[in-house]
Amino acid sequence: SVTFLPDMFLIVLAYRFHPRYPLIVLANGDEFLDRPTTAAHFWSDRPGVLAGRDQRAGGTWMGVSTYGRFAALTNHRDLRKAPIDGPSRGELVVRALEGELPAKDEQPMEGYNLIHGPIDSLNYRSNVLSMEVPLSNGIHGLSNAHLDTPWPKVERLKRSFAELLELPDPHPDAMFDLLLDRTIAADEDLPDTGLDNLRERALSAAFIATPGYGTRCSTLLLVDVQGGAHYEERTHQPPGRVLELFNITQ
Repeated sequence: SVTFLPDMFLIVLAYRFHPRYPLIVLANGDEFLDRPTTAAHFWSDRPGVLAGRDQRAGGTWMGVSTYGRFAALTNHRDLRKAPIDGPSRGELVVRALEGELPAKDEQPMEGYNLIHGPIDSLNYRSNVLSMEVPLSNGIHGLSNAHLDTPWPKVERLKRSFAELLELPDPHPDAMFDLLLDRTIAADEDLPDTGLDNLRERALSAAFIATPGYGTRCSTLLLVDVQGGAHYEERTHQPPGRVLELFNITQ
């Protein structure tokens, strides 16, 4: 068997780009298939937070809140660096959704990318780059490097996403279909993150399907110009989980 890294993530988003939807987010969440997680739901202990939950560490990877906030996190993958024994990065998403994210990390932690903020004023933050900047208007892609790093699956998804957004009202099913792409990148196009080629190939697909590890959920967030929101999650283990949330903005 092949051991994979936990908590991969692939995000593409259109920010202040589409005339009807000032924010559209598409995301795939990848994880060990036996890691205990809960599908997207409103948290009883964090009122207002709608997100999936990692039952082991207690945090999350992406969510929205009734306070009109959005947050999503990816790990930065570089196996050549020594590991850091720090807190779970998933707690950053929760704090961002509640508007309580500190300006700087309070202790060292593994590398991450975080897109967060009020839905009409998002920021991009990287502790590897030691930076936080406003998210620029346009189409962005993020996997396990930095924002808009041209990994093959990021570039493919951005291109197909941009084509779909030429429609005045793209259908959710069509957007979810983009996340099912199992194309494996050519060896010469693979990133160098310290993994062997076998594992790097498997992780180069937008939708990962391997024994014991793969894409466990796909998520769509649509926020329209009136401030109404549609949040939909489709889990792949087991299938069929769908949630909708309206009027998350104030």
